[in-house]
Amino acid sequence: MTTRIQARIEEPLKKEGERILKQLGITTTELMRMTFRQLVMKKGIPFEVNIPNTETIESFEEAEKHPEKLSSYTDVDEAFSDMLK
Repeated sequence: MTTRIQARIEEPLKKEGERILKQLGITTTELMRMTFRQLVMKKGIPFEVNIPNTETIESFEEAEKHPEKLSSYTDVDEAFSDMLK
């Protein structure tokens, strides 16, 4: 037997999430089922949930104000190479 879950979410967030799920080959329903299974198995939220510290919040705000300052990379090797400079 199954039951229904309904949730409200911002449209842009839903669309981006569904785009990623499509790439992964799973549906929103499958994601919810997997998340709930992990919740039950771990007896808690299946991922880390933290309150960001001041430095992290300031970094987020800076990135929103000045996205042109953000770095982007074509692959992981390029990102690590830049970080190790």
